[in-house]
Amino acid sequence: MSLDFWTRTSGTWINCATVLIGTALGLLLGGRLPKHMQVIITQGLGLLTLFLGIHMAGSLTQAQAGAIDGVILGLLTIVLGGLLGECWGIEAGFNTLGDWLKHKFKGQGQFTEGFVAASLLFCVGPMTLIGSINNGLVGDDTLLTLKAAMDGLAAIALTASYGIGVGFSTLSMLLYQGTLSLSAGFLSQALPDPANSPVVMLLTGVGGLMVMGTGINLLEIQKIRVGSFLPALLLAPLLYWLGNRLT
Repeated sequence: MSLDFWTRTSGTWINCATVLIGTALGLLLGGRLPKHMQVIITQGLGLLTLFLGIHMAGSLTQAQAGAIDGVILGLLTIVLGGLLGECWGIEAGFNTLGDWLKHKFKGQGQFTEGFVAASLLFCVGPMTLIGSINNGLVGDDTLLTLKAAMDGLAAIALTASYGIGVGFSTLSMLLYQGTLSLSAGFLSQALPDPANSPVVMLLTGVGGLMVMGTGINLLEIQKIRVGSFLPALLLAPLLYWLGNRLT
């Protein structure tokens, strides 16, 4: 049975709606919360984000390609992806886009940081990938609806600290999740069992490393140029394929 556009992408629209609601609530609360309370919310989210990233990164142990260990494969992927990202100026591009939107819409707060952190937090992870595929293939938006509830709560805390830039992360969500859902027919041929696929494990693990970087940024431990690592998500399937062919 052919699925219509809404059925294939319903989870993404629900997800975007909860993030926008969370952003609105965060803006309302942000002006009323004392600074030290905003800091503690951000630190709590940072700790949870760091934990989630560590948990996701553990998937690298299940991503072995031939004789190449998944952790080594993850290291190659994240380093090469980061080098490409720096060459392509992705982090600078995020900053330029965020600054333009901030000027265009007179956003307040750390607009760029909020846009980048929220885009990565909401778009990277196994729930996004598998949920989008399920939504696009059979119209099942259960996983994305669960993710939407989590993202909406996270958006409140992020917005209280970073401002309206968090809400604009829905543009990234629409592009990424929507494209995944609409392309699910093609992806299903390459990943017949996405829940247990080593490629998905590699993507999840590499994504987890980037989520860890976001957590570190939220905790202000060290400034990680997380945006520059995004090409690693494109490199992961290619390096996995090469690893299987060369060993």
